[in-house]
Amino acid sequence: MTTNDWDPAQYLRFADERLRPALDLLARVPLTAPAPAHAVDLGCGPGNVTAILKARFPGAEIVGVDGSPAMLEKARAAVPGCRFVQGDFATWRPETAPELIYSNAALHWVGGHRALFPRLVSLLAPGGVLAVQMPAMHDAPLRALQYTVAAAGPWAETLRDVGSAPPVLEPGDYWDILRPHVAALDIWETIYLHVLRGEDAVGEWASGSSLRPFLDALPAEQRPAFRRAYADAVAPHYPRRADGSTLLPFRRLFMVART
Repeated sequence: MTTNDWDPAQYLRFADERLRPALDLLARVPLTAPAPAHAVDLGCGPGNVTAILKARFPGAEIVGVDGSPAMLEKARAAVPGCRFVQGDFATWRPETAPELIYSNAALHWVGGHRALFPRLVSLLAPGGVLAVQMPAMHDAPLRALQYTVAAAGPWAETLRDVGSAPPVLEPGDYWDILRPHVAALDIWETIYLHVLRGEDAVGEWASGSSLRPFLDALPAEQRPAFRRAYADAVAPHYPRRADGSTLLPFRRLFMVART
């Protein structure tokens, strides 16, 4: 991942909106208590979804994996009944083959999905489930304008080689990648219409996730101007409504594969 570290407080400003897709994914996991015995929250972030996994499967040993020390510190404090480890998604291996690898809004931060997804399936116990949700917003103004703003202004040279999460593949590509390796596969997309409040709501949303690599790369004195430039760029695409809310259409890709 290109960002130095995550700010859990900023990420959790929109906790309810970010949690809804996680719950929708979990509802489609074809495992019932007391199974699984071992489950992994891959890209666990601050642990809010890990806690839900523990509530769904109270008898399971649940391990949260993330690359951010700040997120892991928050998760350990929030969910002391689970274990949390730092790891790279591309190379991480579980100590015990889990019945469930669950990943909410994390795997889009790394490339190489044609190799990564079959590798994750290979780590599962027999009959295990890989459940993944990823934003699919690389063509939306929210994401595309980050590069436009980065390429203009006094920060252009500093941000020349900086990027956010790479584009995800098309749903049919994931079908072709996963289907030869699993017994059952379900893939779908949902567009959520997130209702955001406050000034510069879309900028605040992006600052907790996809805008972070750009902000982290800038010296502190340039960040406010960059944020204002980004806010000005996205405002026509996400206007405030008459009631003061801002609507953010957000496309997400889901897949549940069972071995």
